[in-house]
Amino acid sequence: MELIDNHTHLQDGPFQGKEEFYLDRARQLGVNKMICVGQDPEFNRGAIELSQRFEQVYAMVGYCPDVAKDYDQKAEDELIEQLQIPGVVAVGEIGLDYYWDESPREQQREVFARQIEVAYELKMPVDIHTRDAFADCYDILKNSNLEYGAVLHSFNGDVSWLEKFLDLNVCFSYSGVVSFTKATEVHEAAKKTPMDRLLVETDAPFLTPKPYRGKQNEPGNVYYVARAIAELKDIPLEEVAKATYENTMRVYGLN
Repeated sequence: MELIDNHTHLQDGPFQGKEEFYLDRARQLGVNKMICVGQDPEFNRGAIELSQRFEQVYAMVGYCPDVAKDYDQKAEDELIEQLQIPGVVAVGEIGLDYYWDESPREQQREVFARQIEVAYELKMPVDIHTRDAFADCYDILKNSNLEYGAVLHSFNGDVSWLEKFLDLNVCFSYSGVVSFTKATEVHEAAKKTPMDRLLVETDAPFLTPKPYRGKQNEPGNVYYVARAIAELKDIPLEEVAKATYENTMRVYGLN
């Protein structure tokens, strides 16, 4: 059984200097590949560096909503250059966040839409962060060219939003939230997510799944995310692992 953590932040502070230790712990749980996700200039560079150090680590780079206010032509030029580095597989994480509102909302929308255009021009998928912003996120995606794929990271919408986004070329990545007892809307969405649109992630060091909720998350814990989905769908864990592995390989064009 093989698993891929399609969204982790192995470059974040808790892992620095201990990457090999956490990669080994992940391998023991069958997690043999992972995508290290950027979100700002520092995290983008860190993700690329790890993808060059470790063959099982890929990278994605982008400007998340928090730093949309810093996105300009210079930033875009650097981003385009980084996206052409071997091992970089997507534009992300990008999107909208109306909970923290660290950047003006109009600017978030403009930068989100522009980065989707960059991804299309480079024939790459996008990885999307959306919080308290499903309506605007849907409108932007509906009016964008998603020919090369999109992933809604840590999807926490209900079934009605799942059904709307299913009309687009979008996959749904579930994090540790899907294991939380009170996350009933996410449970129902996961049950109804088609197997060919399903991905799993940790978003480590955040969103630790049960049975380790409350502790620091790590890439190996994607095993417990997949197990929670298997229990919700009442299917074998191996079936979830196979589907999410194949889906991630396909969406991100991994070898």
